[in-house]
Amino acid sequence: MTDSQTQETRCGFVSVVGLPNAGKSTLLNNLVGSKVSIVSRKVQTTRARILGIALRDATQIVLIDTPGIFAPKKTLEKAMVSVALSSFDGVEFILHIVDAAQSKVLEKNQMMLDALEGHKNVILVLNKIDRLSKPELLAQTQDFNTAFPYVATFMVSALDGRGVSDLAKYIAENLPEGPWMYPEDQITDMPMRMMAAEITREKIFDQLHQELPYSIFVETESWENFDNGSLKISQVVYVGKESQKGIVLGKGGARIKKIGQVAREELQEMMDTRVHLKIFVKVRENWAERSENYSLFGLEAPS
Repeated sequence: MTDSQTQETRCGFVSVVGLPNAGKSTLLNNLVGSKVSIVSRKVQTTRARILGIALRDATQIVLIDTPGIFAPKKTLEKAMVSVALSSFDGVEFILHIVDAAQSKVLEKNQMMLDALEGHKNVILVLNKIDRLSKPELLAQTQDFNTAFPYVATFMVSALDGRGVSDLAKYIAENLPEGPWMYPEDQITDMPMRMMAAEITREKIFDQLHQELPYSIFVETESWENFDNGSLKISQVVYVGKESQKGIVLGKGGARIKKIGQVAREELQEMMDTRVHLKIFVKVRENWAERSENYSLFGLEAPS
């Protein structure tokens, strides 16, 4: 990149934070224009910092998706919240995503407001605006801006994209000048092995939303490329109890077969090649309390 190009380009980090299920991952995927973070109805599905890289004209926006911030009790939850809080440092903007359709929304976000105290360049993003009237949204805007000195406020629907381009335009125009940090065609820093595991985990939550606790993890054990361009992936789904193994497998293995089918279809579309996917289910009791497991999905044990 030449010196003149360097002066014309912009680049910077933007942290995406909020309560669980506020729509952070959906917004990140919308901004990037491709899936880089899994989306589920189940809360607390994002566990680690995930980088998504969005381009707007000559600006590269490096987005950090984070676990939702909540009052943690278990060791895994503490590690997740620690990751989210650490994302406040060293970024140009913090996007505070709010589920505007929630009741008592300001009260429920008080923990977030406390965590954000002292940080500048925080943008309020009211999400799920399709569920509220304009007067309700204006009232929320006033309430939140009275409670915290946001630099800007945007109203969006991360699901259908309304308002997202205005948000992206604002960020792109206000990031500092400088060279891009990543190649033009890169959309995430997540290794493909981890991305494949995350896709399978998403499909498990899609099909077992009511039956299964969120505390499962998926590990890609092997990854083999063939001469014809096809790919063989072997994964293990770890659950905490023997009874959960039966839920994931389903009667006669029907459930895990269906999960594997939809995961394979998405992987094939993403990688534009034929994928052979094998999934095994194993019991690892109390895995979520064992800090040595956290590195599998990019976390560190809380001190």
